[in-house]
Amino acid sequence: MKIVNAILSTLYKVWVFLVFTVFMILFLPGLVLPFFFGMQAGRVGYFFLYIWSWIFSQLTFIRYKFYGTENFRKGQSYIYVSNHTSFLDLPGIRMIIPGQFRPLAKKELKKIPVFGWIAQAATIIVDRSSPESRKKSIDRLKAALREGISILIFAEGTQNRTKEILQPFHDGAFRVAVDTQEPILPMVVVGAGRLMPPGTINLKPGLIRIYVAPEISTVGLIARDVPELKARTFEVMKAMIVNAR
Repeated sequence: MKIVNAILSTLYKVWVFLVFTVFMILFLPGLVLPFFFGMQAGRVGYFFLYIWSWIFSQLTFIRYKFYGTENFRKGQSYIYVSNHTSFLDLPGIRMIIPGQFRPLAKKELKKIPVFGWIAQAATIIVDRSSPESRKKSIDRLKAALREGISILIFAEGTQNRTKEILQPFHDGAFRVAVDTQEPILPMVVVGAGRLMPPGTINLKPGLIRIYVAPEISTVGLIARDVPELKARTFEVMKAMIVNAR
């Protein structure tokens, strides 16, 4: 029985890889070219990202269920702050967020064949080892918000490989929120790490849930309020994960 399960698991991984790659290549012009025509044209690219995410979910039997979508306010730009437990977070996050946005992404994503081109076009890349790169990425995040485009930051900085519910948050998302006075919209992904643990290529089908909390206002906050804002967001997200278990 173990041998049969191992064969089925391998076949499933190959199938997921094929779905991931084939449809990404098929949609590549729509996923990349619109971003050459300015920030606002990116909505076309994000439409294709939505279609790719939906197809990926349907064909791999990895389903996403969404909660709290009533907390999105039409026409409002947000700093989305999310946990990060797996590469499987990303299709669901794309499907739940209305319209286009700009995630902050680490430079290593550019090394992934095909996907790296999309990451370069559709995200804001940062080299965390470079102070200059970090400053430029913050400036680009703020520029997106000025254009009315929301941004997404994984406040833990990387996928959570610990046994803790959340890793400590970095300051970046909260400094941007205070500087721009735009609200934070916390969200959490639950179940993705079980289907594809961080740092592995182990995969299995199943259900992933994404929860969105009410927005956290930053109006009137100043730089000294960043630690309190970060702590408040952390507690909101931690409570959502605990209550979802």
